[in-house]
Amino acid sequence: MKIAQIAPLTESVPPKLYGGTERVVSYITEALVELGHDVTLFASGDSVTSAKLEPVWPRALRLDPGIRDRVAPHMLLMELVRRQAEQFDVLHFHLDYYSFSVFQRQDTPFVTTMHGRLDLPEQQPVFDTFSSAPVISISNAQRHPLPQARWLTTVYHGLPEHLYTPQPVEQKYLAFLGRISPEKRVDTAIRIAGRCGMPIRIAAKVDAADREYFERDIRPLLDLPYVEFIGEIADNQKAEFLSGAHALLFPIDWPEPFGLVMIEAMACGTPVVAFNRGSVPEVLEDGLTGFIVEDEIGAVAAVNRLHKMSRAGVRQRFEERFTSHRMAQQYVDAYQSVIRAQKRSRFKVVDSSGR
Repeated sequence: MKIAQIAPLTESVPPKLYGGTERVVSYITEALVELGHDVTLFASGDSVTSAKLEPVWPRALRLDPGIRDRVAPHMLLMELVRRQAEQFDVLHFHLDYYSFSVFQRQDTPFVTTMHGRLDLPEQQPVFDTFSSAPVISISNAQRHPLPQARWLTTVYHGLPEHLYTPQPVEQKYLAFLGRISPEKRVDTAIRIAGRCGMPIRIAAKVDAADREYFERDIRPLLDLPYVEFIGEIADNQKAEFLSGAHALLFPIDWPEPFGLVMIEAMACGTPVVAFNRGSVPEVLEDGLTGFIVEDEIGAVAAVNRLHKMSRAGVRQRFEERFTSHRMAQQYVDAYQSVIRAQKRSRFKVVDSSGR
């Protein structure tokens, strides 16, 4: 199958540091190539892939200080894909709803994975207008605000099976990994660790949009004696960081669409203590790969029960549920679904015109 993967240009594929969507696009792309498909990746020129790379912009926009208008490169991306669309069996977009208008007006089947939150009121008229655009969710919970969308299926994220593995290190702390923002609640994670009497290590990036929040609300907490802030970490640092944690704390305060860090922890055999929001009950299996709690008190109690968890069992469930090959095969099934639907549609048009 000839497949186009269309990634955002904000980060490279895979990203140098933090970047959930672009990281998942990389995992999908590489797994599809390994499964024998002919894949072209539309992404920034500093991306690294075993697929054919179409470098739409020289480098990732977030790392280019000269970029002031991030929309302009994405306009070029959409036009480049449109001009080449007929070369592919299917187009797979990772750009929210930006593909809907143009690509409903051409013949190549396309799908869009929705990677972000979908509960904002201004999104409703978009999905009312483009209710026939085929979309894929990354959790069933993500769909709830938009029942009118044309949901094809849910495909959970996956990681290359051997990207992160349990490391032979002693567990000495609680961990927080990801991004510092109000909805991720690193402040809550710090309080949980304090109430448990345990150190916490925080590996997280601070976006420019969250800098004021970080300086005002979070930086003072980093002076606490049990808190260590280590900033963004790269892929090759994650296995040791997560393996050295008794648990990953995930005290989110928003409808998380998936939460890639949860399965990164699971790949290292590290259980997750997470608040019951968004996708958490779909990703975690309570008592098996972590604990799902309602509040800080529940999180503290869960940390005190971590000794009952089998870290080998956590890793085993990762292998059974969240590998990139499993994810890629589910996407292939979705591609075949939209290709069949397109063929049926064309047949009906031909049949109708012949009467």
